[in-house]
Amino acid sequence: MHLLTLKELDGKDITEIIQEAIKMKENKEDYYDICKNKGLLLMFQKTSTRTNLSFQSAINQLGGYSVNLDWNSSNFTISPIQYETRYVSRNCDLIMARLKKHKDLEELAKYSSVPVINGCCEKYHPTQTLADVMTIYEYKQTFEGVTVTFVGVHNNVVNTLIIAALKLGFKLNLITPIINDAAWDDELMEEVKQSDLVKSFDSIEEVIQETDFIYTDTWIDMENFNNEEYAQEKDARINKMMKFQINKKMLKNHNPLIMHDMPIHPGFEISENIVESENSIIYQQAENRMHVEKALINFLLNS
Repeated sequence: MHLLTLKELDGKDITEIIQEAIKMKENKEDYYDICKNKGLLLMFQKTSTRTNLSFQSAINQLGGYSVNLDWNSSNFTISPIQYETRYVSRNCDLIMARLKKHKDLEELAKYSSVPVINGCCEKYHPTQTLADVMTIYEYKQTFEGVTVTFVGVHNNVVNTLIIAALKLGFKLNLITPIINDAAWDDELMEEVKQSDLVKSFDSIEEVIQETDFIYTDTWIDMENFNNEEYAQEKDARINKMMKFQINKKMLKNHNPLIMHDMPIHPGFEISENIVESENSIIYQQAENRMHVEKALINFLLNS
């Protein structure tokens, strides 16, 4: 079994994974050798802090080991994916790949003899969303009656939040004035039309009163943030999105818990005082990447 989108799991699977992750978080020592001598291959085509560190920490804390492979300096750049994959999957028990194109992940999974985990692509970010819903569950102990509001650009994170909302039953409000065309999933958005759980709005004022968790993300993809060739588009996005910044003025007297998947660009999608406010659960959310990845690794190895 592979995890490329989050569509592969049903609501029961997701709930069991996050419940196991919470147990692992609270009782680390009970799990120190459940993946003894198991190898995790980490493949990076995109830069990473959380995905890289959390997966290395996760497999090591389970008694296994990781091998880090830079996609751009490997022979994946000069040979068809199918041939390289058939080789590398013979050297490990799982593969986590953080690639630019989802179609390359699908090719990787097609020819791999071991489970493949999507560590982020242009369409989906399933391990981030597992950490998100784990964090929500830690606070609410349920998804019933929970409302999450996402404010920002419709991107890979939004897609996987939508998938989670449809499977777990929480309400997801979307305020996404800009859509990343590469992230758009026609099939998923057709599902949204058939559901009352996911709805789009023009402003935070329409939904802030019912919001339990407010979530934002970068307006500019990380590979383009310092790209001079992208400067004009970056400026246009900032100009359009500044009125959607998560700040005290936007929140007024409301106190939802604050989420952000990081990296943070203070002064753009979120103000610095909100990042460090008492309602911010951003660092807990980020820490939970490691815990939920432990549970996911164990789940996939025993599926």
